[in-house]
Amino acid sequence: MTQTAGDATGTATSTPAVDPAGPAGPAGPAALAPAVPRRRAADPRRLLAWRPTPAVVQAACLAALIANIGIIVTGGAVRLTGSGLGCPTWPTCTDDSLVPTSRLGAYGAVEFTNRMLTPGVSIAVGAALVACLRWHPRRSALIKLSWLLFAGVVVQAVIGGISVRTHLAPIWVAVHMLVSLAMVALSYVLWTRSHEPGDAAPTPTVQPILRQLGYVLTAGVAALLAAGTVVTGSGPHSGAKAGDPGNKRFPLTPANATQLHADLVFLVVGLTIALWFALKATGAAPRILAKVRDLFLVLMAQGVIGYVQYFTHLPVLLVGIHMFGAALVWVATWRVLLAMRERPESA
Repeated sequence: MTQTAGDATGTATSTPAVDPAGPAGPAGPAALAPAVPRRRAADPRRLLAWRPTPAVVQAACLAALIANIGIIVTGGAVRLTGSGLGCPTWPTCTDDSLVPTSRLGAYGAVEFTNRMLTPGVSIAVGAALVACLRWHPRRSALIKLSWLLFAGVVVQAVIGGISVRTHLAPIWVAVHMLVSLAMVALSYVLWTRSHEPGDAAPTPTVQPILRQLGYVLTAGVAALLAAGTVVTGSGPHSGAKAGDPGNKRFPLTPANATQLHADLVFLVVGLTIALWFALKATGAAPRILAKVRDLFLVLMAQGVIGYVQYFTHLPVLLVGIHMFGAALVWVATWRVLLAMRERPESA
């Protein structure tokens, strides 16, 4: 106890003894608190020095492929629900609103949702581009392919805008689909090349005449897919709902367009069977035969769906599945073509 001036009045006051170590000393509460590690600031040099592993590059390229197939499916959903003009203008949804208003209802929501998926495709393609740019040693072929894919995203956005502004003119809707399929092929080639050891000139794995037959088959499938867009452009699914100005159609009857499409189906199936027997007769590798077999099976499944949807008057669900099947047929075709050569490791 220590005395203060209060002692002069006969009262004593006491103050607690002060620990010399104080609260900040070794025995204070601060000493008992766990140390909080400082967060290190990101070092730009480490980011610039980042090098993706081959698995990361391959995964990024695969994501780009999946995204480009997915946008075909969602675009088909827009068309089949009559939501193609749900947002009547572009790049905004209406003349005075970026997003759909309540007046546009579900059609505006469906169309705007599909537009918002475009940034998702851009991110997937952009990730593939960055991964290819940062891969060491640099692969110029992968960089060129990924830049082409990125340019395709921009082109698709412009074509989509033209489609809306021309009130879903069938020619522009068809071009929109065909460019999407071109991007699927490009992204599949990019993904396949990311698994190869280098950019050396490829070595054929089949006889030259069979390689040429593979090119003919690929051209036939491309013509088949183009004819499919004509069938859709002459049929009932214009992409516009009743009352919209977007009910323009190709000047063909659906029956004639469908007949042309069916004729090309028979041609492609015949080419596929001929290629399989020719490869078998020349002793081609089992992996090549397996890819031709897979293409045949996908064609058969797609043909069954096509005939069922035709005789059931084009229900939207089957038409949507058929559009997804078209993308699978295209991928299966490129699997066959790229299997006819192999790329040795660069010297």
